[in-house]
Amino acid sequence: MTLHSLIHTLGSTLRVALLLCMTADAARAESIHVEPVPAQPIHVVTEELPPYNMTRDGVLTGMSTEVVQAVLKQANMQAPIQSMPWARAYDLALHTPNVLIYSITRTAEREHLFKWVGTIAASRWYLYSSASHPVRLLALDDARDWQTATVNEDVGEQYLMARKFQIGQQLQSSNRYAFNYQKLQSGHVDLWISDELNAYYLARQAGDDPARTLVQSLRVPELEDAGGFSMAFSAGTPDTTVQLFQKALDTVRANGTYDAIARKWQ
Repeated sequence: MTLHSLIHTLGSTLRVALLLCMTADAARAESIHVEPVPAQPIHVVTEELPPYNMTRDGVLTGMSTEVVQAVLKQANMQAPIQSMPWARAYDLALHTPNVLIYSITRTAEREHLFKWVGTIAASRWYLYSSASHPVRLLALDDARDWQTATVNEDVGEQYLMARKFQIGQQLQSSNRYAFNYQKLQSGHVDLWISDELNAYYLARQAGDDPARTLVQSLRVPELEDAGGFSMAFSAGTPDTTVQLFQKALDTVRANGTYDAIARKWQ
């Protein structure tokens, strides 16, 4: 074989080998599943609802917050979480695309307003009265004779307003849950609608024993039937983003991360 023929043969062999390598690389790349990444950045909003979401020493924490952070990590997403009054957070999630809101209760009235990711915390709801002024309620209608503290646009207030309770008459609305515990204990209101874990946490933060200062006057099972507190996206968010977070939440539940967080805060 001449030198020219040898060079030609080696060149052809190298080209074939290179082509085979490129084909194999392409096949491997196609076999790797890459999760879709949202085209637009997302904005996460919540409120001060201890111990689910709360600011402690300037840092946002709480059971629900830790679950959301775990879901963001699992989804390989970075997003700022901002705490604000609930009415503002709710309005942002209602009208702005790519907004994730938590801890939000999934009710029939809200079902079609948001794209739901899933439940992140259980909840139990009561109408509370003060042990120094206990109120006996046999049914919700009995509460119409009393003043009840609510939080602006939260699910407790929406629940009562949907049943013809009115702000300024039977309801006294505020922007912070802690205000309502103070109002109940000072006698400015007779009742307070709240999640149990939140109510007990606020009592302890005030230096009180909730078993001694709070009376569960009436359980509100309709709010419990909603399944607890959830994560939800604004309606204008792409379905691919919602599905990415749904899968991430499922993974966080399956790999034990969720249970570890729940044990920490219970």
